[in-house]
Amino acid sequence: MASRMKITRELMKSGNQKLKQFKPQILEAQKKTKWNILRGDTVQVTSRIHPEYGKQGVVREVLRSKDRVIVEGVNIAPRRIKGDPDKGTKGKTIQTERTIHYSNVNLVDPVTGRPTRVTRKYLDDGTKVRVSKKSGAIIPRPDILALRRRPVDTTTVTESDTTGDEDVWEITYVPQE
Repeated sequence: MASRMKITRELMKSGNQKLKQFKPQILEAQKKTKWNILRGDTVQVTSRIHPEYGKQGVVREVLRSKDRVIVEGVNIAPRRIKGDPDKGTKGKTIQTERTIHYSNVNLVDPVTGRPTRVTRKYLDDGTKVRVSKKSGAIIPRPDILALRRRPVDTTTVTESDTTGDEDVWEITYVPQE
């Protein structure tokens, strides 16, 4: 048994990625297929043991691979940034939002302003919507989702060099016999 522990420790030191990828929280996150919380939604911290219990904020980012969300103005902690003496910059401490586990937050009902669970229903026209369990109100998709996080580069020109039919049908490959 002791030799197995030594081998495992050595593998972990050497940076073996196969051993590091099987963390239980990542495995649980990979099982999820449906997400009720989207970027731009208003959520409230519902975990009673969390120090930020009861605070509401807007979801800035959803980390689906880790099963976590980043909420604006909630779970703020100091983060140290190193200085660079070559560039002449000093080190400083900034306040940033840390991640919160997905299960510790709930969507806020648009009618009551209280946290609620979510179900999905189809409208008569066939669109799928999120519906609040408490009030039955439809929770709309956030407007920010219409904008792309990474804008598509429109400066690239995709003109073809072969504009005529004779260029397309020209034989350019001659197999050697």
